[in-house]
Amino acid sequence: QVQLVESGGGLVQAGGSLRVSCAASGRTFSRYNMGWFRQAPGKEREFVATISARGGSTACADFAKGRFTFSRDNALNTVYLQMNSLKPEDTAVYYCAARSGSGYRINDYAYTYWGQGTQVTVSS
Repeated sequence: QVQLVESGGGLVQAGGSLRVSCAASGRTFSRYNMGWFRQAPGKEREFVATISARGGSTACADFAKGRFTFSRDNALNTVYLQMNSLKPEDTAVYYCAARSGSGYRINDYAYTYWGQGTQVTVSS
């Protein structure tokens, strides 16, 4: 069992930066691949990024390339999503999720554990 709690969301102006964190419970955090997803009002949840269990590999959606970075600290049981050059269209609830197994997964159904989400609002 893994429990996930996101934090760090908030309101930021376009062009600004925000770092969202996801703290995990449990002693097996380092075994899980982690993912970030987001859901904007009226839209389906979409993949943002994934990072491997040891942090050596990442993959992200096209909209995140060059603007978002992803990292994890297994000693702190935490994953991070650093978002720069934010745009109003980045406004969404951001979720972290955990899955076991190997390989990249961009589909939300592949993830077993989910946080409650944190709101990120980018004003124009």
